[in-house]
Amino acid sequence: MNLYWFLIIFLIILFILFLIFITKITIILDLQHIGDDDHLKIKLRAWRYIKYTINIPLVKVDDDANLILKQEQKAGTEESNRKVKESEKKITPEEEMRALHDVREMLQHIIGLHKIVRRFLKKIKVKQLEWHSQIGIGDAAHTGMLTGVAWSIKGGVVGLISSYMKLQTTPVMSISPAFNVFCSRTKLKCMFQFRIGQAIFAGIQFIKYWRGGRPHLKSKPFSFTN
Repeated sequence: MNLYWFLIIFLIILFILFLIFITKITIILDLQHIGDDDHLKIKLRAWRYIKYTINIPLVKVDDDANLILKQEQKAGTEESNRKVKESEKKITPEEEMRALHDVREMLQHIIGLHKIVRRFLKKIKVKQLEWHSQIGIGDAAHTGMLTGVAWSIKGGVVGLISSYMKLQTTPVMSISPAFNVFCSRTKLKCMFQFRIGQAIFAGIQFIKYWRGGRPHLKSKPFSFTN
């Protein structure tokens, strides 16, 4: 009797896991940009009944609180007058071979990671892609040039999406130039779809790759001597 219930529970768990793996997740990205007002809405759907919405108001940074990503400080006049000590390091043929080995290891590591990501992206279906914009900088000639650049950017983005994902819809795009006023408006709506099992499998591959696929570098950091 205990074995009977154990088999029933095991089959139920197996069935639930099967349902999870074949479940399709639909992600809808809705981005709106109107001047200084930006808003991003993310909708998640599964089985038509499970729905979850995330509203993300994009934060602006004004001129008095700039976000610094990288800052480099240079020496002042007192340190610039100091003499720079010359150092040299002899590189032996053995070290050259180790360096070449490390370069190959890093390239293989990057290529392997790129293959995992690309295999997963190829499973993602793009069901909807709408991108409407209105731009203007107050000058007709420059606005026309900017419109051409914007069309090039949109074409490049659509090309990347079609190259890495399954684009199953015709993109709907438009750019309306505002020749005499300053204007910046964008509405972007995308719908992606993939199965949970595909995402889990890609995650397992990624974890396994980083645990067992770390590059084995042979070179040592250069240490210069006077």
